[in-house]
Formats: sequence, C-alpha cells, structure tokens
Amino acid sequence: MDLLRFITCGSVDDGKSTLIGRLLYDSESVSLDVLAALEKRQASNGTVDLALLTDGLRAEREQGITIDVAYKYFTTPRRKFIITDAPGHVQYTRNMVTGASNADLAIVLVDARQGVIEQTRRHTLIAALLGIRRFVLAVNKMDLVGYDQAVFDQIATDYADLTNHFHLPAAVAIPLSALQGDNVVTPSTHMPWYTGTNLLAHLESVPGSEEKAADPRFQVQYVIRPQTPELPDYRGYAGQIQSGQYRRGDRILVLPSGLESEIEALEVNQQEVESASAPQAVVIRLRDDVDVSRGDTIVPVAHQPTSTRELEATLCWMSEQPLAPGRKLLLQHHTALVKAAVPTILYKVNVQTFEHIAADTAQLNDIVRVRIKTALALAVDNYQDNRATGSFILVDEVSGDTVAAGLVEAANSEYFTAPIAPPVVFSI
Repeated sequence: MDLLRFITCGSVDDGKSTLIGRLLYDSESVSLDVLAALEKRQASNGTVDLALLTDGLRAEREQGITIDVAYKYFTTPRRKFIITDAPGHVQYTRNMVTGASNADLAIVLVDARQGVIEQTRRHTLIAALLGIRRFVLAVNKMDLVGYDQAVFDQIATDYADLTNHFHLPAAVAIPLSALQGDNVVTPSTHMPWYTGTNLLAHLESVPGSEEKAADPRFQVQYVIRPQTPELPDYRGYAGQIQSGQYRRGDRILVLPSGLESEIEALEVNQQEVESASAPQAVVIRLRDDVDVSRGDTIVPVAHQPTSTRELEATLCWMSEQPLAPGRKLLLQHHTALVKAAVPTILYKVNVQTFEHIAADTAQLNDIVRVRIKTALALAVDNYQDNRATGSFILVDEVSGDTVAAGLVEAANSEYFTAPIAPPVVFSI
C-alpha cells in the first residue's frame, strides 16, 4: 500500500478536527482504550465530541479550537494515511505552514453557512505556494443549511475561481456533515442530488504525490571521526539523503568550497551498500581527505545546485515583530546556519485579490516576496524543483525564535566565477 499525506485546513470552527475524528471513528481506526475514554465524555444527548481525538492540548479542549498541529495515522485496506490537522485561527497561520510543507493533498473545509472567506483564501494560497497541487473542497455543516444543493453549488463555483487563479487542477467538491457523518466514510441519504464519491473513497483512490524526480542532494549533519586503534583513519559524513540517489564511485562536489572527490563507500546501518536513496540516513566516505563540515552539501558533479549568497524568496512572516528592510537574521537551511539580511521587500500578496502590492514592512501572517543576502554561500534549488532543498526558515538572532518560513523562488550565482570564492563580508 502506498502512503498519502494530507492536511485539513480552512477557517476556525469550520469543523476540521471533527472531520478527522469522524474519519477515524467511522473507519474503526480508534483504539479501544481511546474509544472508551471518548465515550465516557459524551454529551448529554449521547453524541461523542470527535474533535477530542485530535485536540489534545488543554487550551484546545477548553476553547474548542485547534492551536497546534496534530498528526494522526490510520490505515484502510487500500491505503496508509498521515493526517495533519492544522489550526484555522489566523493567529496560528504559521502552524498551518508547518503542517502543509510535507502534504500531498489539502482538504479545504468551508462552513456551508459562511462560504469562501479570507482564511479560506489564505490557506489555499499557502498550500499552493508550498507545492500542493491536489485539493478537496469539503463543504461542511450541510445539515445546518438543510442540505441545500444551491448553497453547495455556489460555494463550489466561488472556490473554483481560486484554483483557476493558481492554475491548479479543479478541486473535488464534496458536500458533507462531519458531525452527522454524511459523505465522510459512508454516502449520505440526506443529499440524493449528490452523485459523487464520499471523502474516504476519494482519498483512497486519488493519485499520490507527482513530484518530478529531484536531483541528488545530501547535506552533512555530523562528521564521524572515531580515531580508535581499529579505525585510525576513518572519516565519515552522516546525514539524510534529501532527494535523489547516491552510488559508490560517484564523482561529487562539496559545496560551498567547490572541492571535488569521489564516493569511496556508502554505509546504511553500519553496513556498506552500493547505493542509497532519499529519505535514507547514510554515512558517506570520500576517497580524498577534503575539508567537509556540518552544513556542507555533497552533490554529484553532473547535478549541481545553485551555490549563492543572494536569492529571492517567498516568506510567510510568523513574528509579531514586523520585518523591515535591512533587518539582520539567521537563515537555517537544514543543518546549515548562516547570518543573513533582508535588504528589500519586493511586494506583499493581497490574500483577498491575490494582487502584488507594494509594502515597506511585513506583518504577522503576511506573505511577501523578498531579496535575501547571506554571509556564506548556500547550495539551494528553487522550491518548485526540489521541496527539500528549496525551503528554509529565518530565525531571530537574539531570541532564537523562528520568524519566517521561506521558499526559494530564484537564486543568483553571479558571485561564483571560480570553484572556491572568498566569503562576502558585511556588517550583520
């Protein structure tokens, strides 16, 4: 069975946690002890609060909203699933970005009474920027509008305008009631006018990720030097293959230094192998003694990324402290941590009209296009080419807080006219 990762998103109180709870409950994917505890807390009318299956924080239970990202795992006879329940409140949009970064499909919930609203647009925009190309429009709470087909049709039409704007495949629209179980796991008897599939059947049949094969990428996490009598000269570079495949004998380049060597051995679980692929954790040993440190990237000579100190990126700003041009930050690109500056904010995206508007600052939850300069070179790919190496975060150098999630849109390699280039020095 293959694996499908999907995220539920949409505005606050649209029923995302209840929908996931219904999926788990009706597909009999809840363990007996959890089920017993859940039924003990059922309401006076005998109904079970299915949102409790995902809302685990005390504050979530008290307020009836999702705050943190929750992950749930379940399996049907046809497929394995990893579900991400993302918060809908605008205050926690940054948590939604985290959850969507690894998803293959997005279920966008809309309250049938509210229709498409600003947070629906914002979450669709973020999901599209993060590379998600499959959407399900779940029009929830149909029981509260009398299962009216006209209401569903209007919302489906409004949402189609969004997906058309992003040139995305049309979303599959499903009318449902997560609370009552209509069209979630079993077909609804209340909506005979709907002839499509229920939600679970669609999730079981939809194709998985169709990302194109990315070039091989490996970033060093740890340098292994045991220096024991048995292994006096052993030097291995441990990390996870981010994309592609590596083979023994490959000619490689170490970035940012530009030094060239050859893979002498690949080790997986302390055993030598001929090849290894993403997402395996491996140890790479090189034939030559070259200077390789944590954060360096090892790539085949024939498949080099852009090695740059200047790039354009889309940011989702996650800090209550605004971003102003010239601000100094730290850029974390997997294991590489470098000083950086944001000299220019090119524009901000209006989440209502999707227009690009001029902006002097970025506020909390703003989506902006910026230019970034780094003190040391980074080996990056455009996000659309490689989700693993085209993403990064920005960190406040004083507090250590994550202030933005970034996607590389364009990288400038004009600084690199020679294999080994001196570092750029600027006040930071």
